[in-house]
Amino acid sequence: MSETRRYVIRRALVAPLGLLLLLMVALLVVSLVQGQPVAKVAFLLVFALPVAVLFIASACRRLEIDSTGVTATRPFRSRRIDFTRVTALETVQVRSRVFLTLSAGDDQFLVISNGYADFPDLVRTLVAALPDSTVTDETRQLAAAPPVRHADIAMIWFAVVALIYVLVAQLYP
Repeated sequence: MSETRRYVIRRALVAPLGLLLLLMVALLVVSLVQGQPVAKVAFLLVFALPVAVLFIASACRRLEIDSTGVTATRPFRSRRIDFTRVTALETVQVRSRVFLTLSAGDDQFLVISNGYADFPDLVRTLVAALPDSTVTDETRQLAAAPPVRHADIAMIWFAVVALIYVLVAQLYP
């Protein structure tokens, strides 16, 4: 592999998550302006903070695969595993959720989910870059036909629609 390949979390997940956060902030502002009870504002904050953390973590997460290894970058940390140190590339699949585990000995590993954009290419790139002895048969089968997960995106869009309804009801009682 001559070029570095970059993979990010699917924008189909990040975009509605950002919209959800924006709607939560708008509802928080409307609640404060309208003088809503403190309990309602606190309730909104309790839910908005984890959504904000999830949005920032998802928007900033990326995976870079070059000719010598894999680098996973997340907010405030980065981890690299060189291909020469990899002892196993394994797969765990729970329904349509897939996790690849890239291991380099007992103390170094990297877990990669199918939340990344172009996940089929990511799997094929890893399988092609690693020695055959380190890749499990399940991972090879996964590389042939990786599952696509849409349930998390649908759930976020449902929350967006629900928040729009609440926001409209709050503005036009």
